[in-house]
Amino acid sequence: MIERDGYRFIIPAVLVAATLWTLFARCKCWPYAVGAVFITILAAFIVYFFRDPERTPPPGDNLILSPGDGKIIINEQRTGSDGKTYTLVSIFLSVFDVHVNRIPISGKITHVKHVPGKFHKAFQPEAVTENERTEITVASKYGDVSFSQVAGILARRIVCRIKEGDEVTRGERMGLIRFGSRIDIFLPPSVTVDVKLGDRVVGGESVIGRFP
Repeated sequence: MIERDGYRFIIPAVLVAATLWTLFARCKCWPYAVGAVFITILAAFIVYFFRDPERTPPPGDNLILSPGDGKIIINEQRTGSDGKTYTLVSIFLSVFDVHVNRIPISGKITHVKHVPGKFHKAFQPEAVTENERTEITVASKYGDVSFSQVAGILARRIVCRIKEGDEVTRGERMGLIRFGSRIDIFLPPSVTVDVKLGDRVVGGESVIGRFP
């Protein structure tokens, strides 16, 4: 499958490539061929970037699944401004990862907020609190799980297709970030974390942590 947001980029690229190939076929002008090859490669990459594979969540509704594909770059305990401790797990999504984001646990959406901010590189530590992001909280029967779609130096478009009050199911698609980005997950102390730094995770399938 292709993520629907990708067609606005794929269709123009394909049309431009087809036009250049047609012009080359008519006049045999090599600059058209060079342009056609470049745009064809670009179109192929765009299709690859917006790929949207099916995913099958593992059994266990107490499991917190990864909201996206990527690499674990932060896994540490922190203290919030309210004095409460939590575990921050951050996933870096490179331009080669699937960028469709998914719901980590079933429940009700109680908080969705877009926060304007900066555009630090997504793997930098300050991106957690300073970058533009969309903050989301899911109230599950086990407890609340919050996560953020974080923009980066290239990923300046956050797509969030859920709203407060929605009932959601773990593993279902909820949006994406383009092009290259980060997802931060904020886990309460009761959650046992199942990942470590450097792990590769798959959205909707890999287990980030689990409630008792």
